[in-house]
Amino acid sequence: MTGFGIIAWIVIGIIAGWLAEKIMKRDHGLITNLIVGVVGALIGGFIANSLGYDAAGNWIPGILIATLGAVVLLAILGLIRRK
Repeated sequence: MTGFGIIAWIVIGIIAGWLAEKIMKRDHGLITNLIVGVVGALIGGFIANSLGYDAAGNWIPGILIATLGAVVLLAILGLIRRK
């Protein structure tokens, strides 16, 4: 997701974090959603690039990929916390 500027990363991070929070039935605050969304965007971007897809500069695919990565992140964190 290198085609986005810092403001776009923040907006996409908040949206993706919020969507992942709702999908995973969690309750976080705005800052946590932002962090989860941005880290999720990195994870989702890595997964998408590994599969040969590049969403650079495209908002909707960027949000979907970031949300996918954020859901993966929350699932992994949930598994770690259970142990």
